[in-house]
Formats: sequence, structure tokens, C-alpha cells
Amino acid sequence: MTFYEIIITLLVSAIKSGTIVIFATVGEIYTERSGILNLGVEGMMLLGAFGGYATAVMTQNIFLAFLVAGLVGASVALIHAFVTITLRANQVVSGLALTMFGGGVASFLGKGFVKIPLPESVKAWTLPIEIPFLSDIPLLGQVLFNHNIFVYFSYFIPVIAWFVLSKTKWGLAIRATGEEPLASEIMGIKVIRVRYLATLLGGLLCGISGAYLSIVYSSLWGDGMTAGRGWITIALVIFSNWRPMFVFLGAYLFGGMEAIIPRLQAFGVELSPQLLKSVPYIFTILFLLIIQIKGTKSNMPKNLGNAYFREGRD
Repeated sequence: MTFYEIIITLLVSAIKSGTIVIFATVGEIYTERSGILNLGVEGMMLLGAFGGYATAVMTQNIFLAFLVAGLVGASVALIHAFVTITLRANQVVSGLALTMFGGGVASFLGKGFVKIPLPESVKAWTLPIEIPFLSDIPLLGQVLFNHNIFVYFSYFIPVIAWFVLSKTKWGLAIRATGEEPLASEIMGIKVIRVRYLATLLGGLLCGISGAYLSIVYSSLWGDGMTAGRGWITIALVIFSNWRPMFVFLGAYLFGGMEAIIPRLQAFGVELSPQLLKSVPYIFTILFLLIIQIKGTKSNMPKNLGNAYFREGRD
């Protein structure tokens, strides 16, 4: 294999792997921009991965599988929303509890699906589709336009998320709710409703991320298969500075690190996989240092993690 072919293979693998966390990161950005911190991403992804895979096996319908995975993720997020928004419980504790809950339930329910393969009708949807003309572009075409339909769909998610968040009234309501919920309520924004919807949307996209991992990327179900990607998602939210368009950079950087591990080991390079997987966290820490040293504006919501209730107004 030539050096050029190695580079192409690495970049293609980076996109495939990075796609896993694109959906979840965008969803978590929406949740956090509304002022709700949800650390239960790992649990929602695991349950979404199991729910999607089980549905794909039983119904042989991949789109129904993704729908079920999204609904499972949203249902778990609804628990977090009720506990933290309605009951005003600690958001960190609730999120951590959801992670443990999701991991335990997925592990228990998924025992019977560990060795069950996906139906061929489902696998057919995971095959690469060459985009006419675009796939013929040197390097760029081979890297970007020779993937399955779900990777192509992921190209639009951060763009749509950016447009909605920056250019629509609902996006303005989300951002205002995360910054100044009291002032937003006075201006007529239904803070509780907005936070609920943003949290449910985040859970929906986390569930879809899990389904992509189990059905498309791995084509199998395994206990704990997210392998910390939920925490990577939390790190990527900070790395992207709560901006959807920066998700591409963080997700594909993480995907590249994950793709290069087995190839370096194949060449006899002795590097710890755990060390390489820590790279996104290292970049997140460096990014925060740059923000503090250079005074770069952070988009972290002012009231992130703070409970809000109307009765508290004076």
C-alpha cells in the first residue's frame, strides 16, 4: 500500500468513526445552550445502540431501528429533564445516575443479542454509495463522497443545527434561556418548555449516535460498546466552544485518533491505546487554557447547570 493510499484510508476511517459522535455532540450542544447539563450521554448512547440494534434484528427495517433508538434516547433524556427542570435536582448527579442506569439496563437486556447478526437487508443500507461526479474529485472525492447514507446525513446535521441556533426564533430562545432565564421569562419565552424540548432533542440525537455505532459502524451489539464515547462527546462540546459548526473538527480529530491506533500497532509502533484515546481530552484542556490566556470569548452558557423556577422571581 502506497503512502497516498494509507492517507486516504486513514481519512475515510476518521470520518466513519467521527460520525459516531457528531449526532450526540450536536444534541448535547443544544441541551447545554438551554442551560441544562446532561452527563448521561454515555447511558443514552448505550440504550440507543441496544434499542436500534434489537429493532433492526427483529423488524429488518433500519429506519425504524433509528427511530426507536432516537425515541429511547429521548425517553431517557425526559427522565433527566423531569428530575432537573421540574424537581430542580442536581444536574451533575442526575446525569451520572443516567449513565450508570443506561449502561446497566443495556447490558441486562442486550445479553440475548450479543451473537445475533444483522439481517442482510439491513446491512445493505450500510454499504458505501458513490456520489456521481463528486466522488471523482481527487482526494476530496475519495475521502468525503464514498460513504453510506448515514454519513452523508451527518454532514448536514451541524449545519442545520447552526442555522436553527443562530438564525431562528427558537434558536434565540434556546440561547437566551441558557444565558438569562429570568429575563427570557419576562420577555415571554417559556423557559421550562424550551429546556424540556432542548433536552429531549439532545437525547434523541444521542440515541441516534448509539444506533449508528451498533448498526452501521460495528454491525454488532456488544456490552459497553460505546467505550467512553459519551464522555468524549462531553469533551467535544467544550472543544467546539458550544458551536455546532466546530463539531466537524473535533469529531473527525477524535475519529482520526481512533483510526490510527490499530494501524500504528500494525507497523510495530508501541503506543498505549488509552493514551491515544485521551487526545480529545488533552485538546479540550489546551483549548480552555487558550481561552483563559488569550481572553478568547467562551460560548459556555452563563446559567449552565443552574436550576430555574418561576417561584424564585422577586
